[in-house]
Amino acid sequence: MILVIIRTTIIYAVLLIVMRLMGKRQIGEMQPFELVITLLIAELACIPMADTSIPLLYGVVSVLAIFVLHELVTLLDLKVKPLKSLLSGKPSVVVNKNGIDDYQLKRNNLDVSDLIESLRTAGYFSLDCIDYALYESNGTFSALPKEDYEQMQTSLPLVIIDNGKFNGKNIAITGLEKQFFVDILRERGVKREKDVLVLTADGEGKMYLQVKGKKFHTFRVSYPDGKTW
Repeated sequence: MILVIIRTTIIYAVLLIVMRLMGKRQIGEMQPFELVITLLIAELACIPMADTSIPLLYGVVSVLAIFVLHELVTLLDLKVKPLKSLLSGKPSVVVNKNGIDDYQLKRNNLDVSDLIESLRTAGYFSLDCIDYALYESNGTFSALPKEDYEQMQTSLPLVIIDNGKFNGKNIAITGLEKQFFVDILRERGVKREKDVLVLTADGEGKMYLQVKGKKFHTFRVSYPDGKTW
């Protein structure tokens, strides 16, 4: 038991020193190659701590080898620009002044619901209240709002159509029939809901509609019987 405690203490001290030498970014948002290295270090450190039949030196040397590899990859990431994009990736602009960029979303294995969730987390509830939004190469989300964005989100929008499919749960929340939204699409010249990338509706009648491959537009409608939510 005492031997395990001693081995664990030594590995802990080595890891603490190595992680400190790797820099502050290793503690915060990491690039993909840094995440891989961190996971490897965690795995390598566990083996000699749990198995006393493995020489402690093997664990220490493995961790130090990973540290050297990290420094080499970081140097390449900083000095060789083409490799930087390969190793760390590029920021993806998922919303621009034309609306949502479906291609960029798919490149990052995301959908409209993921984007809207990121927007809400950042404090933006209406798709039309931002000019640009992007995911950084380390996965963090950033958005550039319009100047008067606070006045543009006075009611919570609900996603009615997401990538060509109606959201039955949200339609039920509105208290309206699916046919009401189908009629809205027909009035706007959209014959099939499968062609719709996203349709949102807020409690005051403002709708955000973007057909796949086209620029978004917003408009207002009157709900039957003066419904609101």
